[in-house]
Amino acid sequence: QVPLEESGGGSVQAGGSLRLSCAASGYSLDSLCMAWFRQAPGKEREGVVGVDSDGKIIYAESVKGRFTISQDKLRNILYLQMNSLKPDDTGVYSCAAEWPGQFGYCDHWPRKYWGQGTQVTVSS
Repeated sequence: QVPLEESGGGSVQAGGSLRLSCAASGYSLDSLCMAWFRQAPGKEREGVVGVDSDGKIIYAESVKGRFTISQDKLRNILYLQMNSLKPDDTGVYSCAAEWPGQFGYCDHWPRKYWGQGTQVTVSS
């Protein structure tokens, strides 16, 4: 069990910005495969940003150039900075984690552990 808790969601007008936080308890985020997901009403959950087996950050095409993932190692928090927000970005955002596989690789979207999610609403 890896406790995760998201925060930072809210309502913002199109073009605005939000910064989401994912806090972990008891484990270092550096030891985990981490990713951000989102789910819009009536749609399937989709990966927003994650890390591949070589440690490369992979962004969904729909958010590339607008969203940035970062880490506060001192406070053990993973951030998702979201700029130039669009109404289509509306949804529940969740962070997810898994333990790495062989050789410490993260070769798929992690989905073993989840936070409760935080609502992001972008109005036009």
